[in-house]
Amino acid sequence: MRTLLKNLFINNWPRKCLSIILAIIIWFVVNKSITTTKTISNVPVRIENIPPGKTVEGIQSNGLLNRRVNLTLSGNKRLLDDLSANDLQVAFDASGQEGEWIATIMRKNLRANNSDINISQGISRVSQQNFIIKLTKLVSEKILITITQPIGEAPPGYQFVDIWPYQFHITVSGPEDLVKNLKSRGLRLTFNLNDITKNKLDELRANSTQDHSDVVSFFVPNAWKQIPLPLLSPTPIEINDPDAKFLRIDFLRYEMLKLNSPIPIALYFPPNTAKAISPSKINLVPNGLVENRGGIKMITDTLYAKGVSDLFLDVIKDMLEIAIIVNPNDDGKLEWSTQFINATALEERYLHYIKSDATDEEFRDLQPHLRDDYLRNRFRNYMNRFRFYKSENEILDLAPKLQGNSIMIMEADQNES
Repeated sequence: MRTLLKNLFINNWPRKCLSIILAIIIWFVVNKSITTTKTISNVPVRIENIPPGKTVEGIQSNGLLNRRVNLTLSGNKRLLDDLSANDLQVAFDASGQEGEWIATIMRKNLRANNSDINISQGISRVSQQNFIIKLTKLVSEKILITITQPIGEAPPGYQFVDIWPYQFHITVSGPEDLVKNLKSRGLRLTFNLNDITKNKLDELRANSTQDHSDVVSFFVPNAWKQIPLPLLSPTPIEINDPDAKFLRIDFLRYEMLKLNSPIPIALYFPPNTAKAISPSKINLVPNGLVENRGGIKMITDTLYAKGVSDLFLDVIKDMLEIAIIVNPNDDGKLEWSTQFINATALEERYLHYIKSDATDEEFRDLQPHLRDDYLRNRFRNYMNRFRFYKSENEILDLAPKLQGNSIMIMEADQNES
């Protein structure tokens, strides 16, 4: 065994060392001399030295175009085997250029993202190809953003009320044609109610110190106030309108609210019925549903409301009536509607209650006319969605009918029976 090792490593050792050194040199020479051709897809393109006041169509804030190229490269096999689109860029110099020009991709246009890559030694040739670049005027404009109705569902136990403000502006800079197109059509932003948890709304509700707060306001986080504009930026652009800090989504605790007052009933005679109907002869007949109290016909059964706030109900409870529209069809059936008496004064009273509560600093910082518009719209939404309920899932459905000179009011299911 010792003799074998001696013959293998010690005998003629200078020759053996020289052989090993020569083998290593030959390996390096051969490895360096092996060339190959490879196509790399989706290589990013950068434009450098753009003249002041100009930009390139499709360029993003990081200087890269939203277009990419496929490169066919020849060079050292070892380098090319490991090369990917993340390691390279194609760079064009826009100095002294105007309008549209055709740039040719050559080896001098290659830039390495990795300092370990030696392009000049590792890449011998780039298959030439033309690339069209268009310089255009750089402009800045305010683009209108409309907040649309949200998607998704409100958290359990809550009802979506409103989003406010409804519109913002975002100031963007970019190619003239692109920016003007954005300005002409505007932008839209839609939130998903599924992203808001019940625990978050419960926490906001519990921490509220407002005496007259009738909604739970979820102030939209900054991370949501972004618009994706891939033609201008690789990342979403934050809304830079100062009023964006007021952006909120309002929720209402979804619960049954009891009406503690009887509801008067009035008859309305459209002017076009004057020749066919004599209002002085028409009588509303009391029955089990309608009661005559001191000459005023009323529904005295306990009724409820849903989808509105306690404050709203407190404001309108004594200024509410049911109007029977005396304009019968062929079988004498009449229509009816809920009426708010002196709605303008009710709206002002509602505003007074809300504005008297001065604990919400962000709300108080809002311009007065914008704040009032917001509150008025909330009040009108309450009026539009107001319905009488008999129970949790049963809406009051009246079926007025004119029989001769008498108007009978029953519930729809009773009338059908």
